[in-house]
Amino acid sequence: MNFIFISPAFPTNYYNFCDRLKRNGVNVLGIGDTPYNELKQCVKDSVTEYYKVNSLESYDEVYRAVAFFAFKYGKIDYLESNNEYWLRQDARLRTDFNINGAKMDDVIAFTSKSLMKDYYIQAGIPVARYVFCKSFEEDLKFIEMVGYPVVVKPNVGVGAAATYKIKNEEDLKNFYKGGFQVPYIMEEFIEGNITSLDGICDSNSNIVFCDNEVFPPSIMDIVNENLEVTYYVNKEIPKDIYEAGSKVLKAFHIHSRYFHLEFFRLSKAKKGLGKVGDIVALEVNMRPPGGPAPDLINFGQSVDTYQIYADIICYDEIKNVVLDYPKYYCCFVGRRDRLNYKYTYEEIKKLYPTQVMMHERMSKVLAVAMGDEFFAAKFEEFEDTKKFMEIVLEKV
Repeated sequence: MNFIFISPAFPTNYYNFCDRLKRNGVNVLGIGDTPYNELKQCVKDSVTEYYKVNSLESYDEVYRAVAFFAFKYGKIDYLESNNEYWLRQDARLRTDFNINGAKMDDVIAFTSKSLMKDYYIQAGIPVARYVFCKSFEEDLKFIEMVGYPVVVKPNVGVGAAATYKIKNEEDLKNFYKGGFQVPYIMEEFIEGNITSLDGICDSNSNIVFCDNEVFPPSIMDIVNENLEVTYYVNKEIPKDIYEAGSKVLKAFHIHSRYFHLEFFRLSKAKKGLGKVGDIVALEVNMRPPGGPAPDLINFGQSVDTYQIYADIICYDEIKNVVLDYPKYYCCFVGRRDRLNYKYTYEEIKKLYPTQVMMHERMSKVLAVAMGDEFFAAKFEEFEDTKKFMEIVLEKV
């Protein structure tokens, strides 16, 4: 089997996908813009061959790299980056080279924030009402119907980038004064925590592994206001989240992919959507949750999701991972360099010698959304998890 992996060096943990595929006997062919001699040894070891392009943004360059690998190794069976930023380019390459997996039409559906709502509706999951931003006057008519605040976001975008809360008419005027180069949608504002179903599905859209993550109410505010970040991998999966996620995967016809399905759990009843505690659709992301999240899932669920992914690609079933495992709460705590914290890493590690699983600087690309420095730790009890997050974020 020939598997082309786009950008095996970034995010820094993604070489693990290549490593597990290679362990399963796959020819892993990497394409990236990092010079080969600058790759970490673990990345070099995880691929059969690496093709360096000047820019992954250049479709022609990446196309030529795929053509080279196809000429040298024969038919390409899979091509993937597992990275939201490259989902459409991945699909275009699969379409042009007739490679297995989601083609352009499929990916347009699950990368467009407006189109994905139709699939959520097919799955029976309530969605926030929306309109495309066309003019100040038309937006005001929508706001008259749903009320302030509302949220504006690019119809196609990554995470909460360029997403804003409009609280009043002045905010709306400023939004239009700033202008926007890509289509934007406006949604009614929903009060609730963000929760997700993350996992891997087989070729028939059946979940083979999944977990639940719980996030703060507004990733948008974290990005726009440079706030600290905390979230955690839940010990157990709520039944309603699992059932909703299963229906969404079937509606989207998602095959052999890592997925990250986001929902709101209402903290305030919303007419037409539900009562407090109900779930409402947010967004689908047909790739792993961002940054080090796959590692947190592994720590919390005592598994190797990189290996599960490789097994599904190779065998369409789990062969090399045992799913009878102890479970923990595993939390992520992102600090900001602009703030003065009470405890150093060394002091926190001394307080939690066995619980701290990771401590790293975040890459500049991800730091805006996830913090400049992060900790990951696992606990058996949720109260201990909360206490850890409080200690890490305590200020001088």
